[in-house]
Amino acid sequence: MRIGQLYMISKHSCEQSGGGEGVEVVRNEPDNHPKYGAGQLTEKRIYLSSKLPSWVKAFVPRIFYVTEKAWNFYPYTITEYSVSFLPKFSIRIETRFENNNGDNDNVFGDKPTPAENVCFLDILSDPIPEKHYKESEDLSLWQSSKTGRGPLEKGWRDSHKPVMCSYKRVECSFEVYGFQTKTEEFIHRNIRDILLVGHRQAVAWVDEWHGLCLEEVREYERTMQEKTNSKVKCSQNSTDSGVVPRPAFFRSISVTDERSLKKMGVTTAAVPDPSHSTIRLNSTPE
Repeated sequence: MRIGQLYMISKHSCEQSGGGEGVEVVRNEPDNHPKYGAGQLTEKRIYLSSKLPSWVKAFVPRIFYVTEKAWNFYPYTITEYSVSFLPKFSIRIETRFENNNGDNDNVFGDKPTPAENVCFLDILSDPIPEKHYKESEDLSLWQSSKTGRGPLEKGWRDSHKPVMCSYKRVECSFEVYGFQTKTEEFIHRNIRDILLVGHRQAVAWVDEWHGLCLEEVREYERTMQEKTNSKVKCSQNSTDSGVVPRPAFFRSISVTDERSLKKMGVTTAAVPDPSHSTIRLNSTPE
């Protein structure tokens, strides 16, 4: 699965890149951790403006990116996300892979996660966004020619061998009045979808990566990173030169939200004194 994860991430990133958006790899180099030993540090820029809901687009620049830093000390990994102009925004994901079906309630060895905060993701039966569905990645139809595995059937977690669980501890924070709850719910929902799609693909693509050694998958990773970076930069250059113009438009946001944005240092239109009445106003067009 170590090979499968590296392969899936590289191929998935390339598939999702284009049109000025996607994943740009800034660095990918060996690293060492005092507890977990030798591993790999990867830093990426994720451009995703068009994928954001309108209420988020109201306070982000026209072109922006999320910085992802990942430390891979398989079977343990740490991934952190940040945005330069939103200092109160952060996401941290810890991952541990174990050869079981998800029955370890204290996988990170510090304190058990409360049952109400645990979400089991089933790569066979849990729904994914329709835009991500592909028949070739439907594990109820999938059959591996190399391993003879598949298709998966109801109850596969308790009967299928071999089986592995990818445990994730996700912490997100967006400490901005008026946006906090909505943003954190949006983040958790989208992380859930990304994890489901990615792990479905890792299994569905097993015939492509099964049998590769670590050096071979690292070479594949380098090739795909070059291709992905080229797709992102080429599309952005085309947009900047006016080949793909983006129309200007206005967004409506509340005075309360406008004040919150100013505290974050985000430049907005002038805000009239709302002491006598509740009003809404338009931000300046992009």
